[in-house]
Amino acid sequence: MASYSVNESAVAKARRLIDARRYVLKSDWGDAQPSAEDENRYLASHSWEEYAEWFLGLTEGASDETKARHAFVFGDFRRLHRSGLIACVYRASEWRHKDVEVTAHDLLQCLDAKSA
Repeated sequence: MASYSVNESAVAKARRLIDARRYVLKSDWGDAQPSAEDENRYLASHSWEEYAEWFLGLTEGASDETKARHAFVFGDFRRLHRSGLIACVYRASEWRHKDVEVTAHDLLQCLDAKSA
């Protein structure tokens, strides 16, 4: 099973999006989650560094500047989605990636406090 470290630049990006109120509170993550095609379109006009900021996890041992390096997406490349954070908490919890789980949970709490 892959292991992940927390992507601190993604955490900072998520916090900036929350502070700027660039989020969606109600969405179906199955519909909102970026597809491989969405990712390719984003990468066509953005750097790998910008792409990485949308993923809370970095796959240990995967090469930089590859999609395999990035896991636990939380937004649609424009806005953070509450349902995306919930999906990150759930998936990380399911596979026992505790650091990512706790980070996503903390961001979810921050979002809920800000949007209350």
